[in-house]
Amino acid sequence: MSESIDLQGASAHNRRPSPTRGTVTLRPLSTLFVMIGAALPVHAAAQRIPSPDLILTGGRVFTADPRMPWAEAVAIRGDRIVAVGSSATLRQLAGASTRRIELGGRVVVPGFNDAHDHAGAAVYGVAFATSTAPMPDPTLAVVLDSLRVLVARTAHGTWLHSSVGLALMSDASATRATLDRVAPDHPVLLNAWTGHGVILNSAALHALHIPEDIQDPLAGTFHRDAAGRLNGVLDEYAGWDADRRLFSGLPTRTIVAALRQYANEGLRLGITSVQDMNGFLDPATTVRAMRAARLPIRLRVIPYPMTGPHGRLDTEWAQIDRHPAPLTTISGVKWILDGTPIERGALMRTTYADRPDWHGNLMFPSDTIRAMLVRALATHEPLHLHITGDSVPRLVFGMMRALAPDSVWRPLRVRVEHGDWVLGDLLPMARSLGIVVVANPTHFGLDPDMIRARFGSIPPFMAVRSLVAAGIPLGIGSDGQRNPFVNLMFAITNPNTPKEALTREQAVIAYTSGSAYAEFAERDKGVLAPGMLADLAVLSADIFAVPAAALPATVSVLTLVGGRVAYDVGVLARVGGRAGPPHSAGANRLKQGDPDLH
Repeated sequence: MSESIDLQGASAHNRRPSPTRGTVTLRPLSTLFVMIGAALPVHAAAQRIPSPDLILTGGRVFTADPRMPWAEAVAIRGDRIVAVGSSATLRQLAGASTRRIELGGRVVVPGFNDAHDHAGAAVYGVAFATSTAPMPDPTLAVVLDSLRVLVARTAHGTWLHSSVGLALMSDASATRATLDRVAPDHPVLLNAWTGHGVILNSAALHALHIPEDIQDPLAGTFHRDAAGRLNGVLDEYAGWDADRRLFSGLPTRTIVAALRQYANEGLRLGITSVQDMNGFLDPATTVRAMRAARLPIRLRVIPYPMTGPHGRLDTEWAQIDRHPAPLTTISGVKWILDGTPIERGALMRTTYADRPDWHGNLMFPSDTIRAMLVRALATHEPLHLHITGDSVPRLVFGMMRALAPDSVWRPLRVRVEHGDWVLGDLLPMARSLGIVVVANPTHFGLDPDMIRARFGSIPPFMAVRSLVAAGIPLGIGSDGQRNPFVNLMFAITNPNTPKEALTREQAVIAYTSGSAYAEFAERDKGVLAPGMLADLAVLSADIFAVPAAALPATVSVLTLVGGRVAYDVGVLARVGGRAGPPHSAGANRLKQGDPDLH
């Protein structure tokens, strides 16, 4: 095994520029590593750097660094890694105060970085499920039966809500009036599990202060009946605005409790960073909740502006605190350009097989999309575009080239969220423009019968192996099932397109260093190497060897964030005392009486 140590330590670490600047200078290899192969150079190196605070030895360390993918041990001082190599080498760096953890052969990986999730959905009212399926598709009759039972035993005014599928969302009788007949005194919200579509009853419209004369926002619709009255069906930006009104109206204490539970669950799964597509909370509520929560994971909140009758609300996030808590930042902007293939909303070059007159939905006019790109060029604000079909990327990439040379776009790293059809003739354009794709592996397991119905066959989509082969940066985000080991299982099997499955190493790299690159953070996290933040997870199973079906049972037994213990089940042997102050899940419970909560 080759061994490496950074003789300059964290003090020599060249920090990345601000993501708003859009440029990155890579460190030359000579400033990162000095190769050593004998005890004498190790002792010399030990005299040139302070003793580590913590050394983890005796493991199988996957660094996600192509220059040295595997090691046995990691040494940490402060919040950064100072050495990676063999156990024998790194043990010699220990000083009198160095704490040591023996890994017992366990696999260590960089902390997972969930590049696309939604963190602000707090618990409210009474949620009811119509089935155990992760993607439920109940009929209206089933939902109404459930509502009748709940209404009879739930206090008036209590929210009742459920996740539904296309069967109900496409049922013309699923309206406000129908829900009112069963639940006149309870606000009811039915949300499509795809995230595209909401149905509200009258009590819910009233609770969310949505008036009868409300105008449609750009890229959204408040549907109406023949008399011009709201019928309770809300599409796209109208529905997302309703969600934001709901969650932003909850008590801060409720939001903070949900955020802390979200973070602690992530730490149990080895997640140390999350990129939050913040569609649930308005700007003021976001800042207030993040300040109060002070989450123990690294959270990057990506603003998700709403629209109004006269256009995009570009400035609603302009005057906010961009660093509301030590590990929380706010940066970038996200826009949704098309829907999903499930509700036939992904904009396709060809028509849908089960609706031959329909190509899908381009939410914004072309001129508006062009304005988004012009703004990105002017501000260098990281731009995230939800794109699922194969028509929108061609439109966007063409507009980008018309506005500026590829060399201007590459440093900006425009992100395509989902990117299910970035393939074929789009790959060279994406690479040349510096496009970053963030994929969602649980989407790889969509019902094949539904896919055949939409497209006539299983198309070669979700082509993540082709993205990697083409040199297009790939990150992984959950956008649903948060468990990274479930996502890894789908990434390495890709059930509907097996030839596009990733190797295990490729999948972990995408989930760590790829996701870091996607947020301009690759100089700080995503790999286990000297100078990088000491964010890592020690796993309960060898994810590089167990059968794919066994991956979802994996958890973290020890999660470090910035060299500090953020989660620990206590199964690893310690030498020299405890490895830093405990920050276990229990240490982050909502405290009663927090003065900044209400």
